[in-house]
Amino acid sequence: MSVQHTPLVSIIIPVKNEGDNVRATITSLFNCRTNHSYEVIVVDDASTDNCCYFLTQQPSPQIQLITTEGIGAAAARNLGADHAKGSYLVFCDAHLTFENFWIDRLMDLILTKKADGVAPGIASLTEPHKIGYGQSLDHRLGVVWNPNPHQPSPVAVLPGGCFVVSKDVFRKVGGFDRGFRVWGFEDIEFSIKMWLFGYTCMVQPSVKILHLFRQSHPYTVVHEHVYYNMLRMAYSHFSEPRIEACKKLIVYAKASDIDDDVLTHGAAAQRMRYLAQRKYDDNWFFQKFRIPF
Repeated sequence: MSVQHTPLVSIIIPVKNEGDNVRATITSLFNCRTNHSYEVIVVDDASTDNCCYFLTQQPSPQIQLITTEGIGAAAARNLGADHAKGSYLVFCDAHLTFENFWIDRLMDLILTKKADGVAPGIASLTEPHKIGYGQSLDHRLGVVWNPNPHQPSPVAVLPGGCFVVSKDVFRKVGGFDRGFRVWGFEDIEFSIKMWLFGYTCMVQPSVKILHLFRQSHPYTVVHEHVYYNMLRMAYSHFSEPRIEACKKLIVYAKASDIDDDVLTHGAAAQRMRYLAQRKYDDNWFFQKFRIPF
């Protein structure tokens, strides 16, 4: 299939204090072969290290740079999607190394309607033999990497480090939660929403992306923001017993304060909208993927 006959893909890269990683990621992307035409949208969310400065000095018609004032990971991704011209969206971290035809093999499952969202195998840049194939969740809603399924397979969670979804499906589920703060649970909430609304998330194990795993964030993340996002996700999608279980996971902040904050900012109204829209309930999701929560 020639580039002229493939749909445009929008590769969205949210960035915050990534140092030289942005340049390295884009260089790797441009050095890879693909039969798809694509654009790159870099959303620089108030970086203070000039990591995207080179994009202003070496502009490319294929790269659109958007600068924001600290809107958070979920909002930065949504903003990139809002500016996308492509019919398909690829969300990528700013610290990846790619391989030839990775876009093509991920897109194949989408274009053949075998999946609505697709992630590659994701390996550690420093230990490339360690590969995770999509994610599941444990009894505390922590992410657990899946072993190699050896064929395209359903996954509970699409890792936000790299996955593709059609713009149409992305819009139908409402994108990433528009009330989330700074960082935490974006990928989990989006994937749960995909499944509950009747869409499918899969991993394509024939694709391997290298990812720089870090011990700490290059920007400030506080417990209150992570807890807020978790509880907002719970109110949006979970049964009342699971909402209460989520509150018990809040140990480094006052749960009642987080609860009040979430409800003050529209979680109850969002819950009602989602309950009316979804095809499955949270019991179905947790049982499907044998998640002990």
